[in-house]
Amino acid sequence: MSTPAPPVPVRIDFVSDVSCPWCAIGLASLQQALAKLEGQVTADIHFQPFELNPQMTAEGEDSTEHLVLKYGSSAEQIDANRAAIRDRGAALGFTFNMDRRSRVYNTFDAHRLLHWAELEGRHIALKQALLRAYFTDGEDVSAHDALVRLAVEAGLDAERARQMLADDEYADEVRAQEQFFMSRGIHSVPATIINGQHLISGGQPPEAFEEALRQIATAA
Repeated sequence: MSTPAPPVPVRIDFVSDVSCPWCAIGLASLQQALAKLEGQVTADIHFQPFELNPQMTAEGEDSTEHLVLKYGSSAEQIDANRAAIRDRGAALGFTFNMDRRSRVYNTFDAHRLLHWAELEGRHIALKQALLRAYFTDGEDVSAHDALVRLAVEAGLDAERARQMLADDEYADEVRAQEQFFMSRGIHSVPATIINGQHLISGGQPPEAFEEALRQIATAA
């Protein structure tokens, strides 16, 4: 009897923002695809920072007003887009509660927290907690108290998290990573980069991720 081939290791750089709904959809799709490929592929996932609104003020902005100004969409078009996003999320088991009361926040500190969480091996749990906090629970993901609580939920130390946020730690590292991926042509998210070579753009369905990963694993 032949021995089954060992799973193929792949590195996945998932470039995203915690205030990007399509990033939440893309991550859920990617994780479903990886679950289907269990035993065939082992993924080393790295979350890379991207800020949709790097100049956002501390108090944030009304999301509908922000989208009208940024993209020129009407409130009705924004509502229709939110409905489509809610449906896509529901099909993947992710709940979006966005409405006209939603706000857009600065996410730089969330990215600093994620950078630290990866060093501690808790970045996937924290990323999921951040996405749920923002899109499902409507929380301010720029507020340090909220970020510390979410860090604890992800299995991280509260005092270390609070100290890190207060000291502006990892700011240079996050900015360097942002510039690195932008310099390589990443100007919209989510962007999923496999083994540093293969790019999957947007919040694709699980089948698209599964097919791409299967082809890469077969070629390897």
